[in-house]
Amino acid sequence: MRDSPDGQRQVLLIRRGQEPLKGAWSLPGGAIELGETLEQAICREVLEETGLAVEVVDTVKAFDRISCDDQGRVRYHYVLIDFLCRVTGGSLACASDALEARWATTDELQGLTPLTVEVIHQALKMRP
Repeated sequence: MRDSPDGQRQVLLIRRGQEPLKGAWSLPGGAIELGETLEQAICREVLEETGLAVEVVDTVKAFDRISCDDQGRVRYHYVLIDFLCRVTGGSLACASDALEARWATTDELQGLTPLTVEVIHQALKMRP
């Protein structure tokens, strides 16, 4: 998160380039690599997807995302952990699994899943 030049709070979003939710706007993130800590993984994923270096400030929320096909079979089961992070360097640029990356104000969250919007609002309350 950051404050825009006019003082509005902004959140970093990416348009997903891979399933699940390919093409949808979401928070940056991805899979943990063998031997990585949670904090190392989110810092690496944000850098890979957006070109921005971040440091973890706090944990916002942890939850399951289970996606089933039309027959009710589980297609994906992810454990998601959202972090509040502070940008420490880099330049915003779309990369790796993201189709686009941008900063959005709280008025620009249309189209995100309700759970993503909930996480963003929870993070805004936690931000120092």
